[in-house]
Amino acid sequence: MKNSIFLLLFLLSTTIAYSQHTLSATILDEETREPLIGATALLAGTNTGASSDAAGRLQLNGIPDGEQTIIFRYVGYEEQALHLSFPFSVADTAITVYLQPTGEDLEEVVVSATRSSRTIDDIPTRVEVISGEELSEKGNMKPGDIRMLLNESTGIQTQQTSATSANASIRIQGLDGKYTQIIRDGFPLYSGFSGGLGLLQIAPLDLKRVEVIKGSASTLYGGGAIAGLVNLVSKTPSETPELSFLLNGTSALGLDASAFYAQKYGKAGATAFVSYSHGTPYDPAGIGLTAIPAYDRLTINPKLFLYLNDRTTAYAGFNGTIEKRTGGDIQYIEGSGDDAHTYFEENKTGRFSTQLELDHKLSDKAYLVLKNSISYYDRQVRLPDYFFGGEQLSSYTEASYRHTGATSEWVAGLNFISDKFDEARVANGPDRGYNQTTTGAFVQNTWKALERLTLETGLRGDNHSAYGFFLLPRISVMYTFSPNLTTRIGGGLGYKAPNVFTEDAERIQFRNVLPINVNSTEAEKSFGGNLDVNYATSLLDDEVTFNVNGLLFYTRIQNPIVLAPDGNTTLRYLQPEGFLDTKGLETNIKLTYSDFKLFVGYTLADVNEHYNGRQEAYPLVARHRLNNVLMYEVEDKLRIGLEAYYYSPQHLTDGAVGKSYWLMGLMAEKMWENFSLFINFENLLDTRQTRFDTIYTGTITNPVFRDIYAPVDGFVINGGIKFRLL
Repeated sequence: MKNSIFLLLFLLSTTIAYSQHTLSATILDEETREPLIGATALLAGTNTGASSDAAGRLQLNGIPDGEQTIIFRYVGYEEQALHLSFPFSVADTAITVYLQPTGEDLEEVVVSATRSSRTIDDIPTRVEVISGEELSEKGNMKPGDIRMLLNESTGIQTQQTSATSANASIRIQGLDGKYTQIIRDGFPLYSGFSGGLGLLQIAPLDLKRVEVIKGSASTLYGGGAIAGLVNLVSKTPSETPELSFLLNGTSALGLDASAFYAQKYGKAGATAFVSYSHGTPYDPAGIGLTAIPAYDRLTINPKLFLYLNDRTTAYAGFNGTIEKRTGGDIQYIEGSGDDAHTYFEENKTGRFSTQLELDHKLSDKAYLVLKNSISYYDRQVRLPDYFFGGEQLSSYTEASYRHTGATSEWVAGLNFISDKFDEARVANGPDRGYNQTTTGAFVQNTWKALERLTLETGLRGDNHSAYGFFLLPRISVMYTFSPNLTTRIGGGLGYKAPNVFTEDAERIQFRNVLPINVNSTEAEKSFGGNLDVNYATSLLDDEVTFNVNGLLFYTRIQNPIVLAPDGNTTLRYLQPEGFLDTKGLETNIKLTYSDFKLFVGYTLADVNEHYNGRQEAYPLVARHRLNNVLMYEVEDKLRIGLEAYYYSPQHLTDGAVGKSYWLMGLMAEKMWENFSLFINFENLLDTRQTRFDTIYTGTITNPVFRDIYAPVDGFVINGGIKFRLL
């Protein structure tokens, strides 16, 4: 009898098991055919659901026999319900679902910089995203690099570090560029020595979006992200092929040509990007020195994507950039120099890196990601009587695990970073080379504690071969008062392992800079936080939309590294008693009416050095900045923009104070189905530092350059054509 009961139960369980079915689906944007990461499928009337992975694929299990309704959702897209009969009629039980955007300006994207699958409006960490039309607009203004794309964002300033070669670094909330980490698709490819000329060597055509986290992000990505993090997210292939080109010319006789291709072929896909930029030596001030150097740069970036099965995807990529850039005395560069015209600054760079990533779906809720990159960077800097150069070989390896539940999401991982710099020594000076490694582990949890309250906590432990162990906690809280009003508050700890590659050393091409003594130096450590409030509403019977965002921020850095004279000729990095801090606010206002959009942004950055009992303003920071942009746009037909930016006086490193100034620009783009024409009038007021201040002292043969705090290239017109064949 007992055996009969067991047999009956077995048969019943088998019948039930066989009546449960599985549906595999790929969720894509109907217009772009790009995968929608984090889209959901729900079996109507149940709690059975699944979310899509990086390829837009999901697997919904536990579907009973009969007619069933499957609901597909993604924020910012129209909900779609499919009525299907199970057992499913298609042999492999796989379908493709295309979701249609709602058409509302929601800017809802899954932010990869936070390592979660949540959208920008659903994460406690404050993230700013530049994408879509804004990315295209900024790309028209400076197609050869991303300086303008970042500089025109509230709270971000690109700081030019060379008067003649145009090299620049990025400052977030007034802090030195060394405190900002720039990553590409989650890989740190622009750190240390390789950060030099980085902003000048990244073209925007193959970017899908740019994500910015302001404030410490060290818990997510390790040392160096004290001021913030910039994640450059590349385009990926979709079912619909893309072949696009951009040609741009400038009134300063510059040229940019870029091409991008992407397509998915069944279980494989590929993207390919190639870019060439050429610059002609340009001296609008007539002072004999280049405001724009002569340069030639070639960039290639191919990627291969493999969709191995419903659970596993992988890609392999390569980045390669070679450039020769020469600034200085324009007569010398043009070949007509004499004994008095011999000054030049020549930069030769080679930047090469590989990226490998494997994404595996362990279950409907669990994902495993493996990453590796190897980077090689070679740079040579030559002046008439000086040479600095070296090679950097670095690597990044990471394994991470993500588990997504109904109310909680966990991300945990391990990573290993190696960084080796070998200086090309041509004299008996000190060797500034180093070889360091970092082993880290991190865990992050995002928990929807209440319907309106979401809590995000994180913890990282890093062991640095030269500076020891660092424990970095972080916390962020988001509270939704109403659909119109949301607030976020968060903070955390950070650190930066010192090296000689700072803005101060870059300005003097590392001449006479002594190596850092690891035995007598501590790592720079930080703590800080921010409070963010966002309010959005509609006015005048929904004809006008109004959005205002306010951010209060504070960051304090202990043990800051300062470059100071050490004797008659040499410079040494010291750690004075005290700290460096930045505090202030950012305000952004956006108004839309019909085809018009108005953006107004204000930044107050109060950055000070507190050394040896004294307080002084940090140099090269505009305490007050005002951003104004008025756009008129008829979708897919016409775009016209007028911009005006104000910079307040900045304290300089020589003790002087610079002048305040305004920058204005006008751009227009006319679009047709497969191509567009654009023109941009940059710096309409011809604002140049050489018009109201000097950029060097000494002679034209041996110039000593001052801080560059305003543009030196003046009024420049650029324009071109973009066309898409596929």
